[in-house]
Amino acid sequence: MRPSVRRRLGDLLGTPFGLAVLACAVLAGWALWTGGALDGPIARQVRTSSVYAAPGVDLDRAAAEKIIGNRRLVVILLEPGAKLRDACDQVKRAADGTVVLVMSRDGEDWDTYGCALLPKRDKKNFGRAAVAETTVGNGTDTFVDRPLEALKIIAVNYDRLVGAGIAPDGARTISPSLPRYLLAGAAITAVVAGSAALYVAGRRAGRLATARRARRDDRADDRTALSAATAVLAQQIIDLDQRYAQAGTRGGKVDREFRRRYLRLTSEYAALVDGITAVDGDDPAAVRELSERVNELIQRAVHLPTT
Repeated sequence: MRPSVRRRLGDLLGTPFGLAVLACAVLAGWALWTGGALDGPIARQVRTSSVYAAPGVDLDRAAAEKIIGNRRLVVILLEPGAKLRDACDQVKRAADGTVVLVMSRDGEDWDTYGCALLPKRDKKNFGRAAVAETTVGNGTDTFVDRPLEALKIIAVNYDRLVGAGIAPDGARTISPSLPRYLLAGAAITAVVAGSAALYVAGRRAGRLATARRARRDDRADDRTALSAATAVLAQQIIDLDQRYAQAGTRGGKVDREFRRRYLRLTSEYAALVDGITAVDGDDPAAVRELSERVNELIQRAVHLPTT
């Protein structure tokens, strides 16, 4: 692996997101392993069924499952000459907590191998497991040509073991492994957390949009007010034009003062129009400043000297 790639992976795993991704990957791998992703065909079958029949073995599986019912008993029928012990090893996790009997036809008899997958079978319950393994298949050789009848004998033997307190009583239950519960919980948590995050983000975005719209409306109102005030000032100057022409013919003191102030007003108005044209509507401070200047000129126009 290139150093740059290793460095990027290190940087990623050093973040909360990278650690979360790593945890999810470990959890998913655990779920696949305990859920039977690596199981063989026998283990995959007995995870959800009490009977397995190898290809080529003539057995009505539905009838066989009905005979065994919900007992903690698993029967595996293999082809003649198969290694029975290997089948027991394959189903240790899939059939945990049950008594397993592996059978194959051997001429006019059944070749059997039992494995009692009882709790603490290697310590406290070692003797019980040994008794269950050696007695659960007793009496089946008589029915070598009738496997369903042999299964009935096995079921009776199992019930006797239960009555003697050797085999576990109660129904066999098949439940999802712990990682599947964890994955389901993680999925629910992700949905709830994602929905909450979307809700919070949506509310925040809505508030920001409302605030921006309010600012745009305020700027639009300020710009509208500036335009209206400018129009009022322009009309005042137009109305004062006639007085300016008359004052030029008379030449009195008041008329000279009026002309001086009027010329100053019009020059400032011309400069102000240039500023209004150049101002950025998104600069509220500049718009307010121009509005104040326009209002000031309006007041000056109202108070120009009169004859």
